[in-house]
Amino acid sequence: MTKRKGHRLWHPPRVPGEQPQQRVVGHLELFYDQVVVVLVGQAAHHLAGHLTWSGVGEFAAVFALVWIAWLNGTVHHELHGREDVRGRVLFLVQILVLVPLGAFIPKAGGENGVKFAVDAGILFAVLAVIWMLAARRNPPAWHVPSRLYVTLTAGRAVVLFASAFLPPGARLLVWGLLAAASLVEIAVVIALFPHGQTEVLCFTDALRERFGLLIIIVLGEVLTGVVTGLSDEPISALNLTVAIVAVLVGFGAWWTYFDFAGHYRPRRTRVVTLQWMFTHLPLTRTVAAMGAAIVSLVEHAHDRRTPAATAWVLCPGVAIVLSLTMLLVTGLEVWHRDRERYLPAVRTCLAMALAALALGPARPAPLVLAVVLVVLLAIPWAVAVTRRMALDDETTTP
Repeated sequence: MTKRKGHRLWHPPRVPGEQPQQRVVGHLELFYDQVVVVLVGQAAHHLAGHLTWSGVGEFAAVFALVWIAWLNGTVHHELHGREDVRGRVLFLVQILVLVPLGAFIPKAGGENGVKFAVDAGILFAVLAVIWMLAARRNPPAWHVPSRLYVTLTAGRAVVLFASAFLPPGARLLVWGLLAAASLVEIAVVIALFPHGQTEVLCFTDALRERFGLLIIIVLGEVLTGVVTGLSDEPISALNLTVAIVAVLVGFGAWWTYFDFAGHYRPRRTRVVTLQWMFTHLPLTRTVAAMGAAIVSLVEHAHDRRTPAATAWVLCPGVAIVLSLTMLLVTGLEVWHRDRERYLPAVRTCLAMALAALALGPARPAPLVLAVVLVVLLAIPWAVAVTRRMALDDETTTP
């Protein structure tokens, strides 16, 4: 009897293709995502105090490594995980490694660089073991790509361990190159899977929801930036107004993503699956960076011009959010079914992205810059709503 109960509590890894296509995201997954976002918050807070080109580079490399680790844990659970003791243990092991990693993030480009490299190496070594254990139950057609991925994941761990012996500048460069190489490796491995397995590799509703939830939680960094900026300075009518408008910038990023892409299903092809996954890395990273820049925007509310670094994060940030969301749109099922509804909004988004880029060098006063960014985010939404209402009227007119 005890053995039977133990078997129900601890299942072997799920065979690819067995995962439910329709399920809700579990509490365990949400907890894991929240831990990862704490690390993202650490990186964003550090960027807020080091808003320079080198600070942006450090943030980009560290964020990419954390995001790729999150992607590994998330996709592994989607393909092989269950809501059992085994699933909890695997997530707990990752979390226990992620927690000290978060403590090393604020000075990862300097005195904590060695500690970050070693802990990140341990994290990817753990991920390699997790993928290896799951690969044992994979069907024969999966053996070559899954074994290759285990080897590549272990290789990332080795590179991270080795980077601990490099000087800080070279170490950051290696981390950035490793993150870029990891994306290429993932694409190559997915390309090696037999075509009959395409459905298994594509997004379930739960996995799509996980990506959207991460965007929501990271958008909280925008609000954190507003509150931090207000708490660091004496509150006046001007900086309070800037803070409120800055919240609208974050809200605009939210409605852009979810109104145009986040609520809809991507097409079930390998190319779209890769496009959807990889586009979320720069998109999520940009939103987090915007939260860091908003701290500076609020703190400099009384300046005649927005600080250059602040403008060069926020304005291209809005452009990236608009452009990458439209890239996601082109992979949606509804884009191919009803492109006429989307085309005007897509064109408007790209035009507003160019306008946001042009705003950066102008560096108007913080309040003016924030108001203009809100307008640039609102225009595509207004165009989309107007167009949809017009088409709906045409279809209902006798």
